[in-house]
Amino acid sequence: MALLNQTPQAYYDGNDYGGYQFVSLNDIINQFMFVYVGEDKIISKASRTDVAFHAQRALAELSFDTLKSCKAQEITVPASLQMTLPQDYVNYTKISWVDSAGIKHPLYPASKTSNPSNPYQNSDGDFKITAIGALKSASYTLSERNKVVLDGEYNQILPGMIVTDLAEGTNGFIQPGTFVKQVFNNNGITTVTLRLSDGTDTYPLWADDAGSTAHLVSDISVPLTFSNKNAPTIMSEKNSVVVEVTATGTESSEFGGQILSGSSGSFANLEVGMLIANSGWPSGTFITSVNDTYITLSSDQLDPSVLVYPATFNAIFLSPTSSSDTWSNYKSANLSQPDHYDHYAHHAHDHDHDHVFNNRYGLDPQHSQGNGSFYIDCVSGKIHFSSNISGETVILDYISDSLGTDDEMQVHKFAEEAMYKSISYAILSGKSNIPEYQVNRFKKERFAAIRTAKLRLSNLKLEELTQILRGKSKWIKH
Repeated sequence: MALLNQTPQAYYDGNDYGGYQFVSLNDIINQFMFVYVGEDKIISKASRTDVAFHAQRALAELSFDTLKSCKAQEITVPASLQMTLPQDYVNYTKISWVDSAGIKHPLYPASKTSNPSNPYQNSDGDFKITAIGALKSASYTLSERNKVVLDGEYNQILPGMIVTDLAEGTNGFIQPGTFVKQVFNNNGITTVTLRLSDGTDTYPLWADDAGSTAHLVSDISVPLTFSNKNAPTIMSEKNSVVVEVTATGTESSEFGGQILSGSSGSFANLEVGMLIANSGWPSGTFITSVNDTYITLSSDQLDPSVLVYPATFNAIFLSPTSSSDTWSNYKSANLSQPDHYDHYAHHAHDHDHDHVFNNRYGLDPQHSQGNGSFYIDCVSGKIHFSSNISGETVILDYISDSLGTDDEMQVHKFAEEAMYKSISYAILSGKSNIPEYQVNRFKKERFAAIRTAKLRLSNLKLEELTQILRGKSKWIKH
């Protein structure tokens, strides 16, 4: 029975070119069930579910180091010098920038830098915020006493943070379980409102040694600490932006997309994806679009008890990924292509003056090039590029596990036998009462089949190899 089921004309009129070199994973599973499973066969019984599982695992393993990777993604590197990893990314094979002639120039991994987490750390080395809070006496209304004015602007203080005072023993002014309800920043001063864990508003009280509480008789200023409730550290101030905004409209139902307005140029430091930290919006609400005078948010689920519209207030926006000093220095370094070699040479001179003696002995070849460099931040899932790659076209050649879509789940015919042997070995090794010599036999057959597939897929051509050897025979001057 012929394997081709279409005429040459139908093939050239279609769009599935070169598909004959592949076998779908579904066909491999069907053929394995027909040929390898049954009475008087080594695998007497196996469910299709088991075969499908081991077939997918075999395809994934072969995709990592045997099958040829054809996946690539091209982008123009933005001013942020970052590229988001593809959805089905597992590892890269090569990252290059492309010149005006379409020639790829390889980028080299920068193994000597990274983008570590950048938490807020006070002068004492503690990962908490300490501020002086002005507490009001019982002569004020409850709503006024609920607001605590701090001695400066603290962009790191966010709704949900736990509030405690520094009074020793039971003599405290802040009740246990108090956290920040709202944050207001105005004219360099931060004001917070307080709420208990049960959802009720609270205000400072005085507690004696016996634990009994009483209202404050007079105004008092005390040191307060703010710590993060959901994370061990607090984000650095450089990752937050405070902007005065006006929420347009008259009621929350009119905010499909939550549009906030501001003065011209006030949103220059805001970017799409930044989170809004004000308590009126659900956690995770972020900017979906931003221009000179308007911001659009991802959620319109606003708590009407927090803000009455229209209203003008200071909103805190957070960067979704931290920007450490290491990354800031790396991306701001002036590594233009002609000077890239000199940059590393100068650093070698600066740090090893006694050893280099104004020469470039020992310079690492991967640094003596002007193509640029990169590193991958596994936490944020982004590739970070050196400054000389800004605006360049970059191609990411990468490998996946070939299981992302149905169209990807196919195997080159050079590796078809390796798939059958891998499935057979996986099934037999997982069964009980199978003689060890049979398991070892299929283990060896799987190894041999994978080795054969690698040789075939290496695509070595005699004429190309001969040409390379001819080039090696040229006289090389030293």
